[in-house]
Amino acid sequence: MTSDKRTMKLDDLKEELIRYGCGLVKFTGTDDALFERRLIFDHVVDPKDAGPREQFEALAGAIRDVLAQRWLKTTQSYDKANPKQVYYLSMEFLIGRSLANNVMNMLFAPATESWEKVKGVKIATLFEQEPDAGLGNGGLGRLAACFIESLATLEIPAIGYGLRYDYGIFRQEIVNGYQSEQPDPWLDRPDPWEVVRPNETVSVPLGSSFQVQGGQIIVHRGQPTHLLGVPYDRPVVGYGGKTVNTLRLWKAATPSTFDFGEFSSGDFFGAVSDKTLAESLTRVLYPDDSTPRGRSLRFLQEYFLVRCSLADIVARFRRRGNAWSELPDKVAIQLNDTHPAMAVPELMRILLDEANLGWDEAWDLTVRTLAYTNHTLLPEALEKWPVFLFEALLPRHLEIVYEINRRFLGDVQSKYPGDDARIARVNLIEEGSDRKVRMANLAIVGTHSTNGVAAIHSELLRTKTVPDFAELFPERFTNKTNGVTPRRWLLLANPSLAKLLTDVVGKTWETDASLLRKIIPLAQDAQFRMKFLAAKREAKVRFVDWIRTTTGVSLDPDTLFDVQIKRIHEYKRQLLNAIQVVVWYNRLLANPSLEVPPRTVLFAGKAAPAYQLAKVIIKLITSIGRVVNTDPAVRGKLRVEFLPNYSCTLAEYLVPAADVSEQISTAGYEASGTSNMKFMMNGALTLGTRDGANIEIAEEAGEDNAFMFGLTTEQVLNSRGWYNPQWHYENEVETRQALDLIFADHFSRDEPGIFARIREMLLQHGDYYMHLADLGSYTDAQQRVGELYSNPDAWALKAIMNVACSGKFSSDRTILEYASEIWQVTPCPVV
Repeated sequence: MTSDKRTMKLDDLKEELIRYGCGLVKFTGTDDALFERRLIFDHVVDPKDAGPREQFEALAGAIRDVLAQRWLKTTQSYDKANPKQVYYLSMEFLIGRSLANNVMNMLFAPATESWEKVKGVKIATLFEQEPDAGLGNGGLGRLAACFIESLATLEIPAIGYGLRYDYGIFRQEIVNGYQSEQPDPWLDRPDPWEVVRPNETVSVPLGSSFQVQGGQIIVHRGQPTHLLGVPYDRPVVGYGGKTVNTLRLWKAATPSTFDFGEFSSGDFFGAVSDKTLAESLTRVLYPDDSTPRGRSLRFLQEYFLVRCSLADIVARFRRRGNAWSELPDKVAIQLNDTHPAMAVPELMRILLDEANLGWDEAWDLTVRTLAYTNHTLLPEALEKWPVFLFEALLPRHLEIVYEINRRFLGDVQSKYPGDDARIARVNLIEEGSDRKVRMANLAIVGTHSTNGVAAIHSELLRTKTVPDFAELFPERFTNKTNGVTPRRWLLLANPSLAKLLTDVVGKTWETDASLLRKIIPLAQDAQFRMKFLAAKREAKVRFVDWIRTTTGVSLDPDTLFDVQIKRIHEYKRQLLNAIQVVVWYNRLLANPSLEVPPRTVLFAGKAAPAYQLAKVIIKLITSIGRVVNTDPAVRGKLRVEFLPNYSCTLAEYLVPAADVSEQISTAGYEASGTSNMKFMMNGALTLGTRDGANIEIAEEAGEDNAFMFGLTTEQVLNSRGWYNPQWHYENEVETRQALDLIFADHFSRDEPGIFARIREMLLQHGDYYMHLADLGSYTDAQQRVGELYSNPDAWALKAIMNVACSGKFSSDRTILEYASEIWQVTPCPVV
């Protein structure tokens, strides 16, 4: 390339740089350009000698330099306009990687493509240098990430608050078929996106102090101490780059990091024990809560998030000159599940003890400021914290909880005199030998809004989970069906399909997903169906290439990709999927000439470290795969793979490649789901129960464009008293044959008996999540899947209808509903 051509290409970047307020600064091509300066001054390396990691950090740093002025201008605009602002509190933000997403949302892709040609560096190679941020685990965290992106895209003033975990949850390895948990050191190398703000550190007081003696943590109750919350900010770029909101993450620290006296006396660990204990608070996401120490750490994490975030929110509110009486008019705090529910007593503490307001005024302001999203119907997920933890660590908060409860129960008693059973159900305190604070009850009583995340979930929440509260506060309960951002999950993740859609719909679908309905007539167009299938195959090849490079697993893109990617849990029923794989394996062994489309069944997901049964289910899946994949009798017809270390990045490659979306939870147990929406948006057909958002997906696309099966929620509830899994084992031949094969150690000859726990759960302990009740219906649905897939043209028509009807499940739609119906906020454009 000649120097003139190089200059011409680099000049293409000027417009983007000017748009972001960078003036005449160059992005690359000279020693004083942004990219080169990052290499030279951050890494002290000659640009021509820089390796991929150094290039990634320099490119990300240069991109952050470009957006910095817009980021700063966003904050200044909010301070000047003083609008009502959203503050989203969540223990998780599963944001994945940031470089590719920020380049896309800044509309910087054409510029970086030109830069790629000039520099001779593959952008995709640099994307792979970035680790997934270890800030989340599952749907709760990914929803939060989609929400803050949509808030920025819709120009709604907002800040997300979370914790800066050093290691995330864990890195999953599969060793001899078993899950092995390893640290996820995502911060081992510098994160080019975060900006530490030590001047905005928050003090976090505790009612006890801690000391390390002989390797044990000794708690000194009644001796107050305090930690520090240090904020780390990350940019949240809205699509188009006009608004750059902030995700603020808190890291725990201590005022005193080194005791010189202890060190001098030979206690080298004790000299830094305070620092070690403090940093443990934000070391990992979701510490093992099967032990008292783990539960205490989780309790402290939740308080730490709330204390730091509310202090920051109030400081912003007061800095803008607002009176306390204006709090609900300027601040909307959303609690993402019960984890931040301590915001209720903490906001009351601030208003009572710092603002010196009376109880009635403080309570009115608290309720009108806070809102709560419920994400689960599972009793074990509705958090309850032992009173003794509050007594030891947060005595003032416990006083406030008791007073809230006294007044609330007085109101209930007045409305329902003599109804002691109702009083016991709504009590904020679970009485007994081990008294506990019911955080869901506290969240409902202390907020003005409680929403579910899918229509059926919201209905069950009102009628089954907390009916007493729904009767007391009917106006507070609403539904806000979840959504996912089409920018990351279609435009970025599936470039082939995105290009096809843009060619026929135009570019504005990225911010108005309802426009995807324009392709409905094209489902009848044979030419468009061919293009659609070609885009799907390109996505499959892209995934196959990536997974082979990253894991060594070789897959055939010309097979049906049947995908289930979720946290491993009994109610999500990966076990049901595994059993039906064995049913099909038996069928193929019994009838080698059976005509079925070649199928690759793909699983991914992590089991909580203490959840032993879930880990046994992983072992079963990997064991089935080991046998099936090496059996010549089914070669070319059936393959099973468990993909390790499920992450946002893995999903970005796998979701576009999927043909079938497995959404098979026991009806009435999945709140909503979001992977089902991502799959739908990318043209996978839902194979699912009538649970969570599956119902609304089938309504939008039409039930004839999905494969629905199994018991309904009512049938599950009504059969609890008489359901007998043994009946299915004794009367359904294929069920018995599949289970017998598993329990006869066909898949575990070298480890006999390892699946006894699954036998006990299914046949001796009642099969609570009704795997065997749905197995026959599920297998029939899989039969229909295979028959349709054998007709590519008919399959394409239904897949196109799913994409066309996926607009409802954009997180933009969800956020607009929150904004108008819960938060009462409006956009605040940054000019």
